[in-house]
Amino acid sequence: MSDKPPPYQGPPPGQPAYPTQPGYPPPGQGYPPVQPGYGYPPGPTGYSAPPAYGAPPAMHTATTTAVIQQPTTVVVGGALYGESPVSMVCPYCNATIVTAVSYSPGTLAWLACGGLILVGCWAGCCLIPFCVDGLQDAVHSCPNCQRQLGVYRRM
Repeated sequence: MSDKPPPYQGPPPGQPAYPTQPGYPPPGQGYPPVQPGYGYPPGPTGYSAPPAYGAPPAMHTATTTAVIQQPTTVVVGGALYGESPVSMVCPYCNATIVTAVSYSPGTLAWLACGGLILVGCWAGCCLIPFCVDGLQDAVHSCPNCQRQLGVYRRM
């Protein structure tokens, strides 16, 4: 003898396969049709309902052409300039140039001068920061049209 239970044969004749619950349609019948005036909301423009089960997929032949124009950018900012000359195209005269660099006293030169005065260098020693290019701001200009292109500020 075997310890296995007999295989399931289904419900007895005359009884439904699954018991029904109140408020739900009987199995296999689905839900009732949508009431008139209360259809499904329209989808996004250009889309349609999915095909019925077993139907071949619809072939769409519409094409769209997009033209993208990218703007030209001229960088005239402090990130491009440093303490040494830079090779570039001048945005004013459109010439390919190497910038001319001149130095002018900036915040760092004045702070260094004040620091030397506080330490006790009263005589001409406090004027040394105004003679050192490494403590001054670098002003970049175009050697062709003489226009100022940018400033590298220290501090």
